Amino acid sequence: MKLNPQDLENIAKLTLEHYNQRAENFWEGTRDHNVSQNIAALLKNIEGEAPFTILDFGCGPGRDLKIFAELGHVAVGLEGAARFAEMARAHSGCEVWQQDFLKLDLPDRHFDGVFANAALFHVPRQELPRVLREVHATLKPNGVLFCSNPHGQNQEGWNRGRYGAYLDIETWRRTMSAAHFIELAHYYRPEGLPREQQPWLASVWRKSYS
Repeated sequence: MKLNPQDLENIAKLTLEHYNQRAENFWEGTRDHNVSQNIAALLKNIEGEAPFTILDFGCGPGRDLKIFAELGHVAVGLEGAARFAEMARAHSGCEVWQQDFLKLDLPDRHFDGVFANAALFHVPRQELPRVLREVHATLKPNGVLFCSNPHGQNQEGWNRGRYGAYLDIETWRRTMSAAHFIELAHYYRPEGLPREQQPWLASVWRKSYS
C-alpha cells in the first residue's frame, strides 16, 4: 500500500516523538555500545589522506560523532530528534544539523564518508530510493557510505512506537545498486554469534556513477 504525504508526516512525527520522550534512557542504554568495527569499516575504505569529512547520519546523542572528532576527522552530525541533536552538540562539541530524514537538505559532493548506524531502516521503503540518491549526492566522488540496519524478511511497519523497514540482504543490495552504490563489504553483528543471534546487517558501499 502506497503511503501518502500525510502518512509520511505521521511516521516521522511519531517516530521522532518516541525518541525525544526517551532520549535520556536511550543514551544510558547505548552510550557504552562498542561499534568500533563499524567505524573502522567506514574509515578504512575511504580513499585519500585523512582527516576526512564525515557525516554521522542519525547521530543520536553523539556517541560516535565524538569518536570521529577525537580521531581527528571533521565530523558533522545529522539528527531528526530535537532532544538527541541537543545532546549530540553538548557531548561531541561538533556541528549537528537537525533534519527529518524525509526532508533532507544536504550539500552537494561535500563528505568523504557517511556513517548511517541504525538510522536508514527508519525510512519507509517507498522513500528509500530518493533518500539514498540524496545521500549519494552529498558524497564526494568515490565517497563511502556505511550502513547498519536490523535485517528481516522485508517486513515494514510500526515496532514498539517506531516505524521501520527490515530488509534482507538481497533486497538491500538491489536497492543500493539502483541508487548507484557499489558494495565493498557486508557482515552481521554482534560478532562471534550464530546468525539467528545477529540482528544487525552492516554494509559498506562506494559511490558510483554507472
